[in-house]
Amino acid sequence: MALNPRHAPLLMWGLLGLAISLTGCGNTPPAVPLVTEPVHVETTLGRLTPEQANDVTLAALGLVGTPYRYGGNTPAGGFDCSGLIGYVYQSRAYIKAPRTTAELGFWGTALSQEELRSGDLVLFGTATLPNHAGIYVGEGRFVHAPSAGGTVRLERLDARHWLAQRPRFRRP
Repeated sequence: MALNPRHAPLLMWGLLGLAISLTGCGNTPPAVPLVTEPVHVETTLGRLTPEQANDVTLAALGLVGTPYRYGGNTPAGGFDCSGLIGYVYQSRAYIKAPRTTAELGFWGTALSQEELRSGDLVLFGTATLPNHAGIYVGEGRFVHAPSAGGTVRLERLDARHWLAQRPRFRRP
């Protein structure tokens, strides 16, 4: 097929435009890695680092007011107590927590109340296995998702109700 001389300038400008659009500003966009699994970051000696504990604490406090929902594990859908813990530890410390309060009772290292620091778990229950849990945030307070009809809230460990629930403490 022969090129019509009248179309040569159009073809030249078209090829020039194509070359410019293909090169853009001469920069290659940065590669964005495809992440199909949650990123896992190792912690110091298998425990939360102080920075991770701080992030967990701030995230838990930031969720105060989120509605309770049995089986819930997202801010949009609401939380139950173990769902709140799982969400906060996964999103802020990149650590997968057990899904039930009974399993949380064996997770990490048992602590005395004197050893408690922000980011540790607070577990409650009068039986051998805990039936409720929260995240300690310091100054004798913890964040938890209490029950149906409630919202995630901040409470004191020394409240009569919680003292009667035999609080136990664990550090993931």
